[in-house]
Amino acid sequence: MTVCLLLLSVVAVTAAVPVPRALTRSEWPDREPVVALWVWQCLVATVLLCCLTALVLGAAAVFHTVRDHVFAPAPPAVTAAYDLSTAPPWAVALTVLLACGAAWTTAMIARELVEARRRRGQARAHLRERAPDLPAGLPPARGPMLVLEDEYPDAWWMPGHPPQLVVTTGALHRLTDHQLDAVLTHERGHARARHDWLLHLSTALATGFPRIPLFAHFCDQTHRLVELAADDTASRRCGHLTTALALIELNQHRGVLSCASSHRLLGERVDRLLQPPPRLGRGNRALTTTVAALVPLVPLLITFAPGLTALS
Repeated sequence: MTVCLLLLSVVAVTAAVPVPRALTRSEWPDREPVVALWVWQCLVATVLLCCLTALVLGAAAVFHTVRDHVFAPAPPAVTAAYDLSTAPPWAVALTVLLACGAAWTTAMIARELVEARRRRGQARAHLRERAPDLPAGLPPARGPMLVLEDEYPDAWWMPGHPPQLVVTTGALHRLTDHQLDAVLTHERGHARARHDWLLHLSTALATGFPRIPLFAHFCDQTHRLVELAADDTASRRCGHLTTALALIELNQHRGVLSCASSHRLLGERVDRLLQPPPRLGRGNRALTTTVAALVPLVPLLITFAPGLTALS
C-alpha cells in the first residue's frame, strides 16, 4: 500500500506540474484544438484518478469499515497483498488531506453549476423581454434563435435545454448570409461539443485550486481552445476567409485587431483563419489521442497491480 501511494503521488505531481507547463509552450495545440482539449481532459482525469484511488487505499488502511466494504469481495490473498494492517502517520495525514480535497472539489463544482444555472435563468428571462419578433426573411432552417434589438453586431450561444443562439439585429444587418451562416455554425459547434461543461469544470477547478499549475492552465487553455475548435468547425463549412471576415465584422467595434490583452485572442483567431497553420497528420492525431487516453489508466494500473499480482 505504501508503494502504491508513493507511485500515485509521483504520477499526480508529474501530471499536475511539469507536463501542463510543457504543453502550454507547444505549438501543435493551436493546429489541433480538439486534440489538445482531449489531452488536457486526460491530464485532469489522471490527477483526479490518482487522488481518488490514493484516497480509497488510504481510507481502507486507516478505517476498518472502509476496508471491509472495499475488499469484501476480494480473496484474502488480495487483501494481504496491499498490506493494510498498518498505516504510517504520513499515510493518515495524506488520507485526511485527500478527503478534504475531494470535499472541496465537489463543493466547487456544485457551486459553479448552481451559479451557472442561476445566471443562465436570469439571462434567458432578461433576453426574452428584449427580443423582438424574428425577421420574416430569416431562413427557419437556422434553428432556434433569439434576436435582440441592438445596433452593435453580436452573436453568442446560450447553453441550456435546448441550447439557444442569440443574435442582435446589428449582426443581421451587417453580416452577409454566408458570414451569418459561419457565425451560427461557430456557435452550434460550441453547443454540439458541449463546451459549457468543459468551461464549468475548468473554472471550478481553477477557482478551488488556483496554485496548482494544471488546473490554472486547464482553465486558460480551455477558454482559448474551445474558440479555436469552433472556428475550425465554421471554416470547414463556410471557408476560412468567410469565417475570418465574420469575426472581424462582429468585433470591429471592440478593436479586434488591437494589441490590448483582452482582444489579443480575437486577433490571433483572425490571423489563424487567414493563414491556417499546417495540421498534424492523421497518424499523429490518432497517436496523440490514443496515448492521451492511456495516461488515465496509469493510476488504475498502479492501484490494481498488487491485487492482480496476488491472483496470478
